Amino acid sequence: MNPNEGFVFPKRGSKSKNRSLLAAMTNKQSHEDGTLSNEEITWLTRRAKDGFGIVTTAASHVSQLGKGWIGEMGVWSDNHIEGLTKLASSLKQHGSLNLVQIFHGGMKAPFEINNVIPVCPSKMMNESTGKLLARDLKTDEIHQLIEDFSDAAKRCEDAGFDGIEVHGAHSYLISQFLGLKTNRRKDEFGGSIENRFRFLREIILSIRKKTSDGFLVAVRISPKISTIGITLEDSIEVTKMLCEMDIDMFHLSCWDAFEELEGGQNLTKLFKPYVPENIAYASTGAIWSTADAKWLMDQGADFAGVARVAIAHPNWPQGLSEAEYSPKRPPFTRDELAAAELSPVFIDYMTMWKGFVED
Repeated sequence: MNPNEGFVFPKRGSKSKNRSLLAAMTNKQSHEDGTLSNEEITWLTRRAKDGFGIVTTAASHVSQLGKGWIGEMGVWSDNHIEGLTKLASSLKQHGSLNLVQIFHGGMKAPFEINNVIPVCPSKMMNESTGKLLARDLKTDEIHQLIEDFSDAAKRCEDAGFDGIEVHGAHSYLISQFLGLKTNRRKDEFGGSIENRFRFLREIILSIRKKTSDGFLVAVRISPKISTIGITLEDSIEVTKMLCEMDIDMFHLSCWDAFEELEGGQNLTKLFKPYVPENIAYASTGAIWSTADAKWLMDQGADFAGVARVAIAHPNWPQGLSEAEYSPKRPPFTRDELAAAELSPVFIDYMTMWKGFVED
């Protein structure tokens, strides 16, 4: 399969000019109230301009108290629509399909940021200190959160985005519902994998009710997270149920797509049989070169998703036309990152990634 080929989403008719996908990346460039900064708009627009078929924003919190980190973009208020509209308009000028990633931090929405005890499907305690880490959600709060997700999606559509990506990966709230360690509920939102999936199911159904027929809905999940009790087997069951719903893209967040499972299998190939032809399949994790992208697509992915390589190489999609393309790897100088349209705040954040920025 060729990463330079276009792709038409079967259910909507939307077309991506190629198979490159900019995955959502934390960059801490938004304002304190969640409104977008010019720096964040510039960063994303550069990746659209330089050729990405799909551009995904950083994770954006759907509820005011779901914020996971400083400098996070928000979609919880109509006050965010102006900035979102400006970003969508800027991206569209360069022909990319554009998604806002929507999420809630759950127990990873710190007290230090939100000034309230974090929430989780079940109460979470620090076993060594006895400290309350997160309180359990009441049923009416769960239903309100479902509305928060779908209201956020409607704001994104009103702002001119092509779709949203529901962030069900990386141990945030939706993952916490899926995990056995973080979800010990006895009601309809806990117990069986079908019940633990119910929160995500209701979010998707509510988004579909509030948005138009042409609006793209992608869902990102992690294949396994042992810390919160998500197993590979459960994620396969989640994938089956997801792909029976009216979604447009299934996004598998592998961290390392080259990780070898028992029997020589890899995650992308393992999940492929459960993703039907009418749903696009994206996979991410340690993809860097043309050879990596082609290998990923040979495993069954329709889109090669990247994050780190796109930070320093906004024109990565253009390089995929060269069979031997393998761009420079870290460390990068501050000047190199500034030339790739990272603001000083974003560059400072990248210094926390070991070996990414030169001392």
